[in-house]
Amino acid sequence: MIEIIRDKKNWNNLVKRCDLADFYHTYDYHHAAKAKGEEPVLIYYSEHNRIIVLPLLFRNIEYSLYKDATSVYGYPGPITKNITSDFDYRVFQKELHQLFLEQNIISVFSRLNAFIPHQENCLLHLGQVETLGRVVYIDLTKTLDKQCSFYQKRLRTYINKSRTIYSIKKADTLADLETFIALYHENMKRVNAKEEYFFEKKYFLDLLNSQDFETEMLLATHKKTGKVAGGAMFTKKDAFVQYHLSGTSERYLDLNPVKLLIDEMRIRGTKENYSYFNLGGGLGSKEDSLFYFKSGFSKNSRSFKVWKYMVNQNIYEDLCQQRKNIRYCEKTLQYFPRYRVNK
Repeated sequence: MIEIIRDKKNWNNLVKRCDLADFYHTYDYHHAAKAKGEEPVLIYYSEHNRIIVLPLLFRNIEYSLYKDATSVYGYPGPITKNITSDFDYRVFQKELHQLFLEQNIISVFSRLNAFIPHQENCLLHLGQVETLGRVVYIDLTKTLDKQCSFYQKRLRTYINKSRTIYSIKKADTLADLETFIALYHENMKRVNAKEEYFFEKKYFLDLLNSQDFETEMLLATHKKTGKVAGGAMFTKKDAFVQYHLSGTSERYLDLNPVKLLIDEMRIRGTKENYSYFNLGGGLGSKEDSLFYFKSGFSKNSRSFKVWKYMVNQNIYEDLCQQRKNIRYCEKTLQYFPRYRVNK
């Protein structure tokens, strides 16, 4: 049996029933992160006592009767209950394909979660799974000393110095939140981020107020000046701590407090018995300066993969042909779905 779930109660109950889930799978995150015109849905498949759940965002395709599906930003993908290595996915895949056809879905794109089992097996014969890069994580099941031994030597020195200069507090007032938002937006301007990353205040409040997962915001205050130098937002659910957002005042970039805040969350997450602290990867999944910043904390990494599925190839190609302004180059040909390139 396969069906589409849209209401919060059933969505949350199904996510809770699965063996493992991240905050990226939750109803609240989908509704906080969705863009205008995107409809959060949870596709639910059951077979005896086995469950496969796939969260997506349905969206209309301009000037057509068709839709496509994408995922929220982050690391979602399918999650499961009672799925073993010998499970036969063919019935699920057939029903999922049929559901997409009934919903006029032409293509599906989803980011996957490197820490959740069975995701690739669920999607094995539907389109293709591609590796785009790596994500860095800290193994919180190791002792604190063992974790720290994997730090780059200069990073350990940097953090030790930062602890003498900054104090750390948990953001718990509206004023703290507004301070963090200002720092985050300052950071986004500094790196020339796309407009979609300049989240409004409601987005932050939705994450902080959610009962589906825990959001913790830490601020680093300069001990001498009393000014907030930087902040970072982390999420916690099941086995996972996620490094979600951060911002630093330009005045304190020479001794960036975000490194200290990540170290502090590593300590807190370990004491709270989480298993993985995912720092993520580089910008656009590249092994850039951001990736190497994160890899200073750990030698552990996993492949970051995405799923691309062309449900109806003929209509997909027709839609691409209708886009007269597409300039075909290597970047264009890699973009999926191609009819949305430059949008």
